[in-house]
Amino acid sequence: MRCSEIRAALDGAIAEGEIVGAVAVVTDAQETLSTVTAGYENLERELPMKKDALFCIASMTKPITGIAAMMMVEEGNLSLDDSLAKHLPEFLELKDSSGVAVTVTLRQCLSHTSGMSDLSLEEEDDCMRLSELVPLIVSKPVNFPPGTEWRYCQTSINMVGRVVEVLSGMDFPTFVSTRIFDPLGMKDTTFYPDASQIPRIASIYGRMEGGGWERTSHDWVTHGRLETSERYPKANGGLFSTAEDYARFCRSLLKQGSGLVSPESVREFSSVQTGELETGFTPGNGWGLGCAITKQPQGVTAPFSPGTFGHGGLYGTQGWIDPIERRAYILMVQRSDFENADGSKVREEFQRAAAKSGREQRD
Repeated sequence: MRCSEIRAALDGAIAEGEIVGAVAVVTDAQETLSTVTAGYENLERELPMKKDALFCIASMTKPITGIAAMMMVEEGNLSLDDSLAKHLPEFLELKDSSGVAVTVTLRQCLSHTSGMSDLSLEEEDDCMRLSELVPLIVSKPVNFPPGTEWRYCQTSINMVGRVVEVLSGMDFPTFVSTRIFDPLGMKDTTFYPDASQIPRIASIYGRMEGGGWERTSHDWVTHGRLETSERYPKANGGLFSTAEDYARFCRSLLKQGSGLVSPESVREFSSVQTGELETGFTPGNGWGLGCAITKQPQGVTAPFSPGTFGHGGLYGTQGWIDPIERRAYILMVQRSDFENADGSKVREEFQRAAAKSGREQRD
C-alpha cells in the first residue's frame, strides 16, 4: 500500500500546527498494510516518533469494554436487556430527580442512553477499584428516562466493566488481559504501563496562546499517578496502547471476532442500538454497544462505508473499522486541547488519504 499520501497528510498537520507527532496504521483482516510515523514523540528532546510509541487511547477503551460484555453474553452470564441492578444490587436505589426508582439496562449503558450522571475527577480521585464508584453513581439522580435520549456517559461504561468483574470473578484489568490482549498478542496494551513502557509513552501537548506547544498530562486518566496502579481501571477510557496493538484488536473484528467472540456478537456489537436518536460526535452517526457507527457518511466520515464502526479518544486517537472495504484505520496522536477530537482535520485528512490509497490498490 502506498504511504506517500498518508505521510503527506500527517506532515501537513504538523506543519499547520495541529499536532506534534503521529503514528498511523492501515490494516486489513490479515495484516498491517502500512505504518507511517511523523513528527516527534517528545518535542523538547527532539525525539522522533517511533512506531512502537505508547499512547493514552482514552475512550478507544470503550469498544474493548463492549467486547468484554459480549463475551459474558456468549457465555450465558448476561443478557444485554438485564437491568444493571440484577448484577449490581446497589442500583435498586437508583432514582430520578423526583425520587422515583429507575431501571437501567446493560444495553442502555453501552449505547449511552442510560441517563445516568457522570462523576467529577475529584469524586473519582480516591477510587482504587471500579466497585468504589458504585455508591457515588447511585447517589446521583438519573438525568432523563433511560432510552429516550442519547447522552455520552462515562459512568455507564464503567458499570459495564464492573458487571464483567462480578460475573467473571476477575478484576477488569486481569479479564481484558487474559481474555483479549493475551490471545491477540497485544503486549503493549494496559491500564498500568510498567517501567519498560513508560519511557515509550508519547508526550501530550496543547497549544499555547500566541503559538507554540505546551506539554500537558494524562491526568484525566491517571489522576496524576501514571507510574502506579493506585487508581481504578477506567473501563471508559483508561488504556494505553500502540497503533499496532490496536490494529490487532481491529483485525479480530474484521475477521468477525476471530479469537474473541462469534460473528453474531460482532454484528450485535456494531449494530445501531439508538434508533433515530441524535448522537455525537459527528453528524450521521448512531451508536452500538461501546462504539459509534457511521450511518450516513459525511464530512470527516465521508471516506467510510455505511456501517463503519469504531471510536475516538480524548487526545485525538482514532480507530475505525470499515466492514465493506475490509480495512481498519488507526491514528495515534496526543493533543490535549482538541475542541472535538473526532472532528479533527488530521483525522479527516488521514482517513481520506488512506481510503483513497486502498481503493487505488484494490482497483
